[in-house]
Amino acid sequence: MEKHQIHYGTQPIDFWIERKDVKNVNLNIKPDMSIAVSANEKVPLSFIYDFVKSKGSWILKNVKQFEDVLPLKQSEREYVSGESFKYLGKQYRLRVEPSTEEKVKYFRGFIHLLVSDPTDYCKKEQLMEAWYNEKAYKVFGESLNKMVVVMKKYGVDKPALDIRVMKARWGSAHIDNKTILINTELIKAPKYCIDYVILHELIHFKYNNHSESFYNMLFALMPDWEKRKKILDEEIVREL
Repeated sequence: MEKHQIHYGTQPIDFWIERKDVKNVNLNIKPDMSIAVSANEKVPLSFIYDFVKSKGSWILKNVKQFEDVLPLKQSEREYVSGESFKYLGKQYRLRVEPSTEEKVKYFRGFIHLLVSDPTDYCKKEQLMEAWYNEKAYKVFGESLNKMVVVMKKYGVDKPALDIRVMKARWGSAHIDNKTILINTELIKAPKYCIDYVILHELIHFKYNNHSESFYNMLFALMPDWEKRKKILDEEIVREL
């Protein structure tokens, strides 16, 4: 990938170009707020520059939202009653309750954080992260079981599933290890967005690239995948 820069008015916009066997020029703002453009080798650099400029207003608007929202949310995260946490695309209020049995549970529209010392920030953070990880394995596993049925007829067997917090992607396919790695933060997205990411990675076991054949299969199996991806990149990413 090569780094480039254009100016939208007086505002510089840095972006990375990756040459791929793709039909269209694609632009994405990653969860780490970097801007990635993928384009075929035959597409002139001048065309890509004009394309990024045409998206200038949208890019600056969304990057500013990420910059404004992310630090604020991180600094405000205190794990106290009334705080809002995202889970499967919806916001839920937290209820912190003293208890000798330390755990997190979802019940009647609230996330209940049971902890022996409600003032122990580190313990509360640890319990919440463990709960998100547990739910991630369960929900991602269910999605994998569902999506792999679709891929069976194309000769794709069920790979192993692993999760990890990743800054710049929602998932990746490790072909040699027969494993898909999914971003733990994806548990904050709606299930239909999770299904999109899982299917995307499964298709890589058939086409280990982003070629026209890859996207033809993705369109055939999930015609509204672009809508799902847009929700991930423009809405869910703000909660990370």
